[in-house]
Amino acid sequence: MTNHYHDPADMALMKQMKELAPVEFKAWVELNKISSREDGAIPKKYRELICLALAHATQCPYCIEAHAKGAKAAGATRQEVVESTFLAASMMAGGAAAHGAMALKLFDQA
Repeated sequence: MTNHYHDPADMALMKQMKELAPVEFKAWVELNKISSREDGAIPKKYRELICLALAHATQCPYCIEAHAKGAKAAGATRQEVVESTFLAASMMAGGAAAHGAMALKLFDQA
């Protein structure tokens, strides 16, 4: 049985996406360049680790792959990669707890 989720071959569809929405695609590509900047105040290694943590939070497997590889190329250690993963987990847990409190408030208001 073929797994249809997160298939690397799907990335070939980006060409069609570019053709179908060229203005939006160009804007996305330009925005995406923020993560690969090397001349900013945040060093490349830290940019990659931040992006890796965010990739876990947004659950984008392609971003996880790109930024894990980018972090390694920028000199990050395995320990830093794992810690960035748990930073994402802690932030997601905090968001879930905060939204849980909001759900309780809304429940009580109903």
